[in-house]
Amino acid sequence: MKRYDCMTALGARLKDELVILSLGGSVDEWYNAAPHMRAASLFQQQLGCVTPQAFGLAAGLPHRRIVSLDTDGGLLFNLGILATLGNEQPKNLFVVVWDNERYQSIGGPPTHTAFGRVDLAAIARGAGVEHAYTARTVEEFDAHCEAGLKADAPYIIVAKVDGILQPGIKRKHSDGREDKYIFVRHVETTEGIIIMGPSEHN
Repeated sequence: MKRYDCMTALGARLKDELVILSLGGSVDEWYNAAPHMRAASLFQQQLGCVTPQAFGLAAGLPHRRIVSLDTDGGLLFNLGILATLGNEQPKNLFVVVWDNERYQSIGGPPTHTAFGRVDLAAIARGAGVEHAYTARTVEEFDAHCEAGLKADAPYIIVAKVDGILQPGIKRKHSDGREDKYIFVRHVETTEGIIIMGPSEHN
């Protein structure tokens, strides 16, 4: 199945959630598939940090649903986060792992999931995340999105996608620094809090 089709289905279900996702081809796809979520989405630049950062947000904003859009390569860099989720059981964290079985952003060498033995959903269940599933069709994926966004426990979907980038979409025009400020100001506005105050002049 195509990642972009899954993103479109997920985006249609999101309203006031906060989203953390990795860089690479998924950034432009998400930018187009869910334009109403642009200000609510933070693009993380390091492999292994997407779901941990989403977990931190979920812990800091327990009343708000947090969505992690991770990758197979990113999750494999930090499998320890699954043990953290299993122990901590954040009730408001929904994790999608785009599993295209390759490190696409560096030319496409295979990840461990490409060889038929490594099952990320099974690893998550073994780490204590009861609701961890693999989706192979958009219909399965969408059904898990509906359940996961309502769940009272951490919920993980490993979406087996083909890795073919959606053609003809607009490139995201902001850089990482700008994205950070857009995201922080969105959180400030929607939460009624101050995270980064005005600069002080001595």
